[in-house]
Amino acid sequence: MSTKTMKEKATELLQRCEVVVLASVNKEGYPRPVPMSKIATEGISTIWMSTGADSWKTIDFHANPKAGLCFNEKGDSVVLTGEVEVVTDEQQKLALWQDWFINHFPGGPTDPNYVLLKFTSNHATYWINGTFIHKKID
Repeated sequence: MSTKTMKEKATELLQRCEVVVLASVNKEGYPRPVPMSKIATEGISTIWMSTGADSWKTIDFHANPKAGLCFNEKGDSVVLTGEVEVVTDEQQKLALWQDWFINHFPGGPTDPNYVLLKFTSNHATYWINGTFIHKKID
C-alpha cells in the first residue's frame, strides 16, 4: 500500500500530462475550457502556460482571474480551482520560453503578443486509484 499523499500522487500525475484543460469565465459568465500545453509546474500549486496577449482567455482573465484547471490519465483525474495571473515580465517570459513557441510568437521571447498564464490553485478534487477527495490546497 502506497504511503504517498493524494497531493503527491496528483503532482506525479500532472508531471506525466503534457496537456491540461484551463477554464476561464467569459464576459457572459460562462466557463470557457481550452486545452493548453503545460510548460512548468510547482507541484499542483502553480501551473504555467503561454498564450497570446490578444487571446479570448487572456481577455477573460484580465476581467476575472477565477479559473478551473484539470488533467487526467487512465481514469485518474484532478480538478483544481484557483486564479490566473497574466504575466508579462520579460525575465519570466525568457526563463519559460520554449523553442516551439516560435510557431506562435515569431518575434521570439520579446514578441509583444507572448504572455504567460500563471495558475495558482486553492482547491483540489482528486479521483485517483478509486479514491475521491475534495481538499483545500495548503
